[in-house]
Amino acid sequence: MQINLITGISGSGKSVALRAFEDAGYDCVDNLPVSLLENLISTLEQEQCERVAVAIDARRGQSIAELPSILENLRKNHQVRVVFLNADTNTLVQRFSETRRRHPLSTNAKQSQSATLIEAIDKERNLLEPLRAQAHSIDTSNIPAHALRSWIQDLLKDKPVGLTVVFESFGFKKGVPSEADLVFDVRCLPNPHYDKVLRPLTGNDKPVKEFLEKIPEVVNMEADITQFIHRWLPHYIADGRSYLTVAIGCTGGQHRSVYLVNRLSEYFRGQKDFSNLQLNFLDRHRELDSIPAAKS
Repeated sequence: MQINLITGISGSGKSVALRAFEDAGYDCVDNLPVSLLENLISTLEQEQCERVAVAIDARRGQSIAELPSILENLRKNHQVRVVFLNADTNTLVQRFSETRRRHPLSTNAKQSQSATLIEAIDKERNLLEPLRAQAHSIDTSNIPAHALRSWIQDLLKDKPVGLTVVFESFGFKKGVPSEADLVFDVRCLPNPHYDKVLRPLTGNDKPVKEFLEKIPEVVNMEADITQFIHRWLPHYIADGRSYLTVAIGCTGGQHRSVYLVNRLSEYFRGQKDFSNLQLNFLDRHRELDSIPAAKS
């Protein structure tokens, strides 16, 4: 059975992600107590269910600490993937303010004590940290709901085994993605933004590609990043990781970083050196994916 566990910080988009799984035909369960997870999987197994997505949060406190060992047991007979949704604290505070909902950890029922929103968020981060370390993380701070749904749909195309390498472009002016494992800063390269013709275009467009591929510094930067990843990728595989996110950042996340992510993805997808390894590749363009389709 393919088991997808959706967890993360409250307000980061777990409901949106679960609906994306539901739209893809998965049997979905929301807010399941940790203690019932194994019983649920056993029941679904008897019913010959093939794909399930389960959302679990930290509202039941310390019981979440039992989850890593439960997942380890489930992995003996099933394919298990953990999707961890995250967002920076300022974004979470704004979202809770807009929805006027209470954080699930804001009240201690036993002691009848209330915590501030930031205290509740910090407590939740600490409780969920063991899960985040083994999960595929998605930072939703700067992406709208439609982009998250699209990213989940791309994730579902990927096989839930082996190492998935995520190449992600971003703009430094909106912050570094929190899920990034490797970050390369390409702001030192010539910027197409200062060309009035190229400014409204992106790294996906032919004129921008032709502009950048003629610049020696761009060619050298691409070669250096490629060589680094090529050399160290086998070590990340040997480390037993499930996901490796390589983030390429420029100022606005529109031209240089997009171009280089596309180039890196194309190169590694075509490498026969890794043909005997269980490797999957995903591409993300954080700033471009955040633009509504009608305006793109």
